[in-house]
Amino acid sequence: MNFEVRDSTPADVGTILRFITELADYEKAVDQVEATVESLTATLFGPGAVTRAVLLEADGVPAGFAVWFYSYSTWQARNGLYLEDLYVSPDYRGSGAGKLLLRHLAKVAVESGCGRFEWSVLDWNEPAIRVYEAIGAEPQTEWIRYRLAGDQLRDFAAG
Repeated sequence: MNFEVRDSTPADVGTILRFITELADYEKAVDQVEATVESLTATLFGPGAVTRAVLLEADGVPAGFAVWFYSYSTWQARNGLYLEDLYVSPDYRGSGAGKLLLRHLAKVAVESGCGRFEWSVLDWNEPAIRVYEAIGAEPQTEWIRYRLAGDQLRDFAAG
């Protein structure tokens, strides 16, 4: 099987949305997907878009994707690369496809002068955790991730 990672284009948005939905289903959260073809097109390819996506293809067939953006470290005074989502279709898991996507993004980070490449993983996702540890990534156990969303975000913003 020949894998290729390539930058996504607006023509790929339907495939990206399908992968997002499959990922959400895997994470038992498909009911939380609000993304549409229109919103993805605007946020990935519209004016001022800061998010990027790559597609993984196996012999020309879409097999996975990754979505990322630049973060920033004040301590390093450098950008970082933050991986928002990575997904490989079940038929291609265990083939090295996920590692290929991670290596592609690591190269983007290095070529862009990033000081870090970071992501989050659900604590129950043992297959992904094993891959991350196998490539030398280290969990940041001293940090707790917080989130404001939905009504809580709107209420707080309103004061």
